[in-house]
Amino acid sequence: MGENMSKPSAKPFQDVSFFTSFKPYNPPHTNNNTPPRPSIFSTLRRPPVAKPNDFIPLFSDCITAASSRTQEYLLFKDPEDKFHPSQEVLTQIFLMTYISQSVNLHLTDIFNCTVMTPEQRILLGADWVWAVLEKSTKNPRIQIAVQVLHLSDKEGGEEDGFLPETFSESIQMAQRESSDRNMYERMVDFCTSVGKDCYALFLFFGRKTDKSNIYGVLSNNFQAAIGKCSKIDRALLENFFKGSRYLHTPSGMMQSVVTRSEGDNLTLMIKFS
Repeated sequence: MGENMSKPSAKPFQDVSFFTSFKPYNPPHTNNNTPPRPSIFSTLRRPPVAKPNDFIPLFSDCITAASSRTQEYLLFKDPEDKFHPSQEVLTQIFLMTYISQSVNLHLTDIFNCTVMTPEQRILLGADWVWAVLEKSTKNPRIQIAVQVLHLSDKEGGEEDGFLPETFSESIQMAQRESSDRNMYERMVDFCTSVGKDCYALFLFFGRKTDKSNIYGVLSNNFQAAIGKCSKIDRALLENFFKGSRYLHTPSGMMQSVVTRSEGDNLTLMIKFS
């Protein structure tokens, strides 16, 4: 049948020609100093960039806690009519609750609260000052000076909360320096001297028409009333609420403050409780 066929080797893997028929693979030269390219998944895991107003929900939580706690005492009625929280106690309850909550939420590095000394309170008219801080320098970028108004305040805002026998020499000097203006006017003058980024906030612990809630009037333009020869008093401040169709929340107030265009005037009415 005539055609000769070669037989396969009995041990093919020992045949040298089987291996020499393949050329070794040489990978392309790479520079070991070249940094590796980032994975697409690593770009998806980048931390979010902090926004300037990220503190607002935390501020709102602090205000809710402070207002709720203070409101408990505003609504409290002693059956025997012997216990009445003083104005100073109500202010301290609000402040202590707010400060405790702000420390717990690590808010103080972004938005701090400076409580005034008795002398500063008389000279500047403020009980405390809130400030939005610059991230790099920690300097105040926006300030809100706060004065608490109580239903039993004397007309003219001269209720400084000090007993005559506790007056120190420094307090007496502060009173003499500011005797030509009432407490409302002192705070407005202070804010005006700082500029449009400093707001005056008058915080009402109860109003004549609603004694159980906390309200506020905030503005960086109260000096306009002084320019019109109007006396700044409680009646003028209460008048802001007349005909007001909308009351801001504390977070809405802060949002309006931080997003205000430079040089613009801003006046808001707020309900804190």
